[in-house]
Amino acid sequence: MASAPPRSILPLVLSFNAGFVDTAGFLALQGLFTAHVTGNFVTLGASLALGTSGAIAKLLALPVFCAVVIATRWLGTLLSHHAAHPFTPLLALKVLLLIAGSAMAVHFGPFHDGDSWQAISTGMVLVAAMAIQNAVHRVHLSSAPPSTLMTGTTTQVMLDIADVIYPREGAQVQTARLSQMATNVVVFAVGCGAAALLFARFGVSCFVVPPVVGALALIIRLVEAPKADS
Repeated sequence: MASAPPRSILPLVLSFNAGFVDTAGFLALQGLFTAHVTGNFVTLGASLALGTSGAIAKLLALPVFCAVVIATRWLGTLLSHHAAHPFTPLLALKVLLLIAGSAMAVHFGPFHDGDSWQAISTGMVLVAAMAIQNAVHRVHLSSAPPSTLMTGTTTQVMLDIADVIYPREGAQVQTARLSQMATNVVVFAVGCGAAALLFARFGVSCFVVPPVVGALALIIRLVEAPKADS
């Protein structure tokens, strides 16, 4: 069951936050991807080859991500027995983790050693928050493009653009899908750019943004929930 109406802005807010958290985490935590965790395989190789710090966090990111996704699935199943819809409490849990991760980043940062316990702890809390977002998006916003992984979405956008320019015989171009996916990619990129600019200007203080945007997403969900669940 999709948990948002077709024109909900919630997926876009989630995409912006994912781009922001991923970029801010990468810049502050010695190249750690907090949302696109498989990218850490590349940065782990770079850390080992160049002798830079952060290898431990990059090794931990994927198993932590996987464990949190499994726990989110179990928690969602448990909540479904006691609540009309588990999406809202899971989204609230993600916001709490963003608050904790952001507070840790501001308190402990800047992180000159990516292998310090402060950097690793902060990174794993943010990874856990993004794992919950990935899981709930996959389950409850399945009709919307992914909010964190843009490669597949970008590929589909390019295929649709190719079909608009030179239609295949018998093919029907889905302009609504093209518009939705292209907007999603742009919003994610805006989140990345905003994080880079704010980090350059304010350093780790830029981490105050993700909890605010996360709270906005939760408010949007609460407003849209009566229509989405009806």
